Amino acid sequence: MKIQRYKRDGSYSYALGAALTYELLEHAPQSAVKVYVSSATERTPAIVDLLSKCRSLGVPTETNDKAFHILSPKGNCFLICEFRKQEQHIRPGPHVVLVNPSDAGNLGTILRTAAGFGLTDIAVVRPAVDLYDPRTIRASMGAAFHVTVEYFDRIEGYIERFPDNELYAFMLGSSVPIHSVEIASPYSLVFGNEATGLPDEYAQFCRSVVIPHSKEIDSLNLPIAASIAMYEFTKSVWGGGA
Repeated sequence: MKIQRYKRDGSYSYALGAALTYELLEHAPQSAVKVYVSSATERTPAIVDLLSKCRSLGVPTETNDKAFHILSPKGNCFLICEFRKQEQHIRPGPHVVLVNPSDAGNLGTILRTAAGFGLTDIAVVRPAVDLYDPRTIRASMGAAFHVTVEYFDRIEGYIERFPDNELYAFMLGSSVPIHSVEIASPYSLVFGNEATGLPDEYAQFCRSVVIPHSKEIDSLNLPIAASIAMYEFTKSVWGGGA
């Protein structure tokens, strides 16, 4: 197959680097197509083990410097795993819902945090940044292979699928601080776009919640707000509750 730069409408994407390649082989080996190896790759014990894992999984490897010139020209990447995109469907239970996220780095960071707090089902409402963009995969530090992400064209489509979920919308105009919220389960933590937040009408069908902060800033950025919310809603699971 011809090596070409990532395309959103294509069937394949790339995990750039040994750490991401390992995470993919460990958690989503069925999607792996091929591992490209740079001729400059040092055969450390970790790399030898990773290539052995490829053999045991039946994933072909190929030394191909051209792949790195096309896919990762910066020169600090020595392994690339090409993988098939998978259609994903989230399960009933608690969810993180991202409405129109626009930044690959932010999405990847949120996926990593969600995996860390055990919130492994993520709904994304279009228009939105691409889960399979290599920049998203890299920002997630491989957590993209630990979670399930499903895209929805409209928030109504998500609500129709999961009518039992209590929706908590994080909005600056809310009068209910996060530490005072009574948590109903299953729940959905709903966040808006980085620049515009959630439309006002979300307060009509969600419980609106605010994360209090000083007047020194206008708002918290999206990954930080999502991290605080995920911690607050799961702290009893991890021993942080009263």
